[in-house]
Amino acid sequence: MTTPQGPQRQAKSAAGPRTLAEELRARPDDDLAALLRSRPDLLNPVPGDLTQLTARLSSRASALRALERLDRFTLQTAEALAALPDGATPAAVRTLLAGPVKVKPHPGATPLSAADRSAVAAALPRALATLRDRALLWGPDNGLRLVIAVREALAPTAVNPGRTGLGPTFAEATTGMSPARLQQLLASAGQPATPDPVTAVAAFTALLSDRARCADLLATAPEPALRLLDRLVWGPPTGTVPDATRPVTAEDAQSPVEWLLARGLLLPSSPGSVVLPRELALHLRGGRAHRTVEPLPPEPAPAAAPREARVVDGAAAGQAHTAVRTVEELLDLWGLTPPPTLRAGGLGVRDLKRTAQALDSTEPVAAFWLELAYTAGLLAPDGEVDEHWAPTPGYDEWLRLDTAERWTVLARAWLAATRVPALAGAPDGKGRPRAALGPELDRTLAPSVRRAALALLAELPPGTAATAGELLPTLRWQRPLRGGPAAPDGGGDLRDQLVAWTLAEAELLGVTGRGALAAPARALLTAEHDPAAVLAPLLPQPLDHVILQPDLTAIAPGPLLTPLAQALALCADIESKGGATVYRFTPGSVRRALDAGRTAADLRAFLAQHSRTPVPQPLGYLIDDVARRHGLLRVGAASSYLRCDDPALLNEILADRRSADLRLRLLAPTVLAAQAAPDVLLAGLRAMGYAPAAESAEGDVLITRPDSHRTPPRAAPVPVPDGPPAPDDTLLAAAVKAIRAGDRAATAVRREPTAPAGRQLPRTAAAETLAALQTAVLLGERMWIGYLNAEGLASQRIIDPVKGGGGGGHPQSGHRGPPGGPRGPPKPLSPPLVVCSGTALAQIARQGDSGATERNRIDTGRGHEVAFPGDHPEHSR
Repeated sequence: MTTPQGPQRQAKSAAGPRTLAEELRARPDDDLAALLRSRPDLLNPVPGDLTQLTARLSSRASALRALERLDRFTLQTAEALAALPDGATPAAVRTLLAGPVKVKPHPGATPLSAADRSAVAAALPRALATLRDRALLWGPDNGLRLVIAVREALAPTAVNPGRTGLGPTFAEATTGMSPARLQQLLASAGQPATPDPVTAVAAFTALLSDRARCADLLATAPEPALRLLDRLVWGPPTGTVPDATRPVTAEDAQSPVEWLLARGLLLPSSPGSVVLPRELALHLRGGRAHRTVEPLPPEPAPAAAPREARVVDGAAAGQAHTAVRTVEELLDLWGLTPPPTLRAGGLGVRDLKRTAQALDSTEPVAAFWLELAYTAGLLAPDGEVDEHWAPTPGYDEWLRLDTAERWTVLARAWLAATRVPALAGAPDGKGRPRAALGPELDRTLAPSVRRAALALLAELPPGTAATAGELLPTLRWQRPLRGGPAAPDGGGDLRDQLVAWTLAEAELLGVTGRGALAAPARALLTAEHDPAAVLAPLLPQPLDHVILQPDLTAIAPGPLLTPLAQALALCADIESKGGATVYRFTPGSVRRALDAGRTAADLRAFLAQHSRTPVPQPLGYLIDDVARRHGLLRVGAASSYLRCDDPALLNEILADRRSADLRLRLLAPTVLAAQAAPDVLLAGLRAMGYAPAAESAEGDVLITRPDSHRTPPRAAPVPVPDGPPAPDDTLLAAAVKAIRAGDRAATAVRREPTAPAGRQLPRTAAAETLAALQTAVLLGERMWIGYLNAEGLASQRIIDPVKGGGGGGHPQSGHRGPPGGPRGPPKPLSPPLVVCSGTALAQIARQGDSGATERNRIDTGRGHEVAFPGDHPEHSR
């Protein structure tokens, strides 16, 4: 039977929710969406109802992942709750964090002033709200309860005292202790006997929790015993003792340890160790769970004085321009001579050294530029059998952008990358050095640390620089559990190293200038402005001219336009870099331009067009001399051959002793054959001082283009995700709606239908079903349906009908065809259709119900069309 269901609200009792699921049920949809946003691992897959959601967020893996995202004070609040029994109040938590006001703290604890206590009291509601919003804490304010998985992870034990350094409670430490031994402990402590072990444990717990009575007991302890307790008070709470489980009475105690064991102030945790009970440790600490409580993050205190913002922006813009030119120079070099890829992936050590020499930098800096180009999708393996690293087609598209846009591409790729270039060369787990561009350089912690460090720089006054040591205290406070593994060389954990590497890389890339965050980087972090638009006015304007010198050099007084820089680098070698770039013309560089298809006239015209001075006579002579000899000799692939129209020149080469390795043989007055490959023959002749040109099988001169080597289309490497991706608003809204629908279906009060005689399953007639559907659509009510899928599995769902339509005839419905005509043959079944919201029907599809049968049909789109054949004997409503 189909019954309309109105929106049901769960009444909340005055005592608060009884379960976590009940508390989640009372939350509004926005709070539930915020929970799923803060813990995205709960959405894979979407829970069917709130009971499934509760079970998933209470799992240990999900709870630990949520704890890693807490700041230090919120984590300290959770640790204090774990040290208290369930049902604690905020006042008890505040007392455990700051200590009782009138109790003198332990000398080893950081003293708290009145302002510090006020800060703890002000920060505690925020910390409790964070724990509650992330479903790590639930219950009313007078009965706070940690989720079981969180309590198990944070509760201090003898084996794992945690960050508080506390041990187990007296009740936990005496689990399994004989009743006679408990009575001995009470008697040795001067307490009356109790009738059973439960009351004995309660009596001793009350003794240790009462400050006055516990102080009286400790006043009778010998000084060595008090010194022993003082060594254990801040953790670890365990110590090694031979035969710790032996029963010792007050009369038999001979040593300080035995004195404490006899009175239950130390308890055996194993046959060879003892533990300090939590209640006694809190008494000795002055009621504080932590040695130092930090309600507020430490403020970075840079030692350097702020600089003018224009100085910082200018320095960063200059370095940004250098970064773009360096990546361009690197990829142009690798387009000419692509280095091979290692079998295990990455770049060989010798190729990295050659690249560093070509860039006039160190190997770590060269590795950074390589990783940056790879991360931005400008560099990739070519995928051939003999695989090489080469620029991608995306590099050519990148070159078409202006300098500011190119820098923005690099900076965004660096900010989101999980690749850590500084790990190149560091030993891996087997002691072997990691290769640059290799598969072992990804670290999921890198993007979050990079953004956090830059965000701290952004909070400082403009122009203020800070070192890694000045930023680390704040970063450690923000995520105390996200430090990463410790470095094998003892250089701190991974986060500490990532902060130092981030600041060094930011300076190389132009994100910072002289250690301070630049204006384009602020726009990059906040996304309020286009970083390229902010950077463009700061960049030096590219020049379209050079100054030719009589000593065969050309001076570029500033950055050149990209086409001019590429053309000049083709016919001249870079001799020095800096504020001004010096190019040197040599016979080899001029021959390189001629090999690329340029002529002597082209070179002269190019230099005359872009030089502020006339072309010097020595440079003109050099171009003419190389061009005169270029192409007189032709090298082809016949194993190979050498031909020339001047027989005297061939005879000269044949008689030269330096040509012996080429094994030349005269075939004709104008043709020499060689037992060497064409490229070897070309290189040999050039080493002898000649200027040969390669030719094709048709006799045409081959033109070698230096930028011809490119990989097939390659996408940029995807950063390794640090857990599930953050859900968008659309997914969150659909997930919340689906969870609510499943929860309503699971908690709805159902009326048991009466089965008609002779039928196994209840059902309603088609007309009644249509009438109920149309009524629900008009009134906007929900409906409860019984649903039988193609496999014969029955389920019940709450649906939200949006639109209903009548079906066609049925073979048993007396269909007569058109008015006035004869009775036609029976028409096929045309079921009534109900267009429902996607959430309820998504539940049906997710549970394995068939969506493509004649009996039920789910059609994705704006709504879901679900067919319920009214007169089919196998269906029920």
